[in-house]
Amino acid sequence: MSDLKQRIYDAAKEMQLINVATITEDGKPWVRYVMGKTDNDLVMRFCTHMSSRKVPQIRKNPNVHISLGVSSLETARNWVQVQGTAEVSTDKAERDAFWFDELNNYFSGPDDPDYCVVIIRPSRIELGTMGNTTPEVWERK
Repeated sequence: MSDLKQRIYDAAKEMQLINVATITEDGKPWVRYVMGKTDNDLVMRFCTHMSSRKVPQIRKNPNVHISLGVSSLETARNWVQVQGTAEVSTDKAERDAFWFDELNNYFSGPDDPDYCVVIIRPSRIELGTMGNTTPEVWERK
């Protein structure tokens, strides 16, 4: 793993609050918070309700933008901006792998028919660093 890819992974691997932007049916951007994490291939995942607005938005236009890595200005050192393509998955293996106990507040379990996982495959990731005005860029080859 390259040094840049490792630093992006380190900033994004833990479950954290992330911003996800989709495009609404009328072509406008819409941003919301979700809890998500990244695997070592830099593929990002979060879960949602099948009945949420983001599911038809992603199905109509899978291009998304994600930002993550800053929980406060006092501790901000790195942040990540991601351009990618999203897909909505109801695959049992994906749902089981993403499941964690706090989701019991929203779903009856990993087999809940309203529970799905959104998988984002990045095409471009920018790693920003406090004190540096030019981000480092990783692009999928």
